[in-house]
Amino acid sequence: MKERKGLVTMRGSPLTLAGNELKVGDQVPDCEVAGKDLEPVKLSSFRNKVCIISSIPSLDTSVCDMMTRRFNKEAVSLGEDVVVLAISMDLPFAQTRWCAAADVKNVYIFSDHRSASFGQAFGVLIKDLRLLARAVFVVDKDGIIHYIEIVRELTDEPDYEAVLKETKQLLGK
Repeated sequence: MKERKGLVTMRGSPLTLAGNELKVGDQVPDCEVAGKDLEPVKLSSFRNKVCIISSIPSLDTSVCDMMTRRFNKEAVSLGEDVVVLAISMDLPFAQTRWCAAADVKNVYIFSDHRSASFGQAFGVLIKDLRLLARAVFVVDKDGIIHYIEIVRELTDEPDYEAVLKETKQLLGK
């Protein structure tokens, strides 16, 4: 498995990402994550939609909480042709509890806890912690990646405006 050192940090300390290195223009890898009912869900099931894929370390941290709430709010104005997916290593039971407490209903929440297949396929698996790096991917209806942001410092938020701008461009807005 390919490794990249120092691409992300946690409070300034470099971490190692494991997995593929994706680029804009690549076909999004199809992998399986677990839904809230523990059933496997393939990312390909969201074809024909523009997807904002939010990779987060854990919903139980302040930045992941803010990020997911922000995308939940933005999802409403983006319309039916867009889906927002948030993927973490949190167990589905914890994700479901968090969503209920945070009133998050416009984001599909998935867990990569079983095999880290998403983390490896998207190159965001933090080898040192077995968590996912904070990253955002914008994918068109045909499964082509148009935007990638791997947030350098885990405690920082992504560039929401850039994500939304790319998403709206794909919608022709």
